[in-house]
Amino acid sequence: MRLDKLLAHMGYGSRKDVKKLIRKGYVKVNNEVIVDDDFQINEEEDEVIIFDEEIEYNKYIYLMMNKPAGYICANYSNNERIIFEMIDGLPLRGLFTVGRLDKDTEGLLLITNDGMLCHNLLSYKNHVEKTYYLKFDGTITDSKIKRLESGIEIEDYVTKPAKFKKISDDEGELTICEGKFHQVKKMMEAVDCPVLYLKRIKFGGLDLDPNLKLGEYRHLTEEEINILKQKSE
Repeated sequence: MRLDKLLAHMGYGSRKDVKKLIRKGYVKVNNEVIVDDDFQINEEEDEVIIFDEEIEYNKYIYLMMNKPAGYICANYSNNERIIFEMIDGLPLRGLFTVGRLDKDTEGLLLITNDGMLCHNLLSYKNHVEKTYYLKFDGTITDSKIKRLESGIEIEDYVTKPAKFKKISDDEGELTICEGKFHQVKKMMEAVDCPVLYLKRIKFGGLDLDPNLKLGEYRHLTEEEINILKQKSE
């Protein structure tokens, strides 16, 4: 693997950023300063040090993105903007989103190349919770909240019990443990409160990082990764 690719993969910046670090002499391979960003390494055997800190290579990538509206959660599209256009410096092959957010939906999106974790988080039997902040047309009432929380019939299925936190008459937070197609929008339409704005703020025990601006992303911490793994067991 190229040295700059390894550093970008491990979250030390975009490919452009890590090239600068290498050329400035901040990186050592097997105790030798390397200034060639094309330098080839064995990521499993070579010792790589940056800023006097040894890098522990992990083949898995775990990202949190604050998805903006206008992008779709797909790896390829001929005519739509995709969320991977906003990722710089990482190997995109093998990366995929953990579930999807609609094109007009914002908020917390997990991206990884860990297929097993993704499968477990989305598994029907694990009931991993997802929370959405929403603004809607109409007025939410106690009876409508009761319907949402008891399970509501949508088309050919009945949703599992949800949780609704009322913020005002036309905004709130809805927590579900499923991920049916357009589920949140369909649930709100069923109680005559069609969604005007939707943003996912929590997934599997993780909160959307308030420091992430729309379109920005960061690597998950070890603690956050462990939280997801525990939720998926």
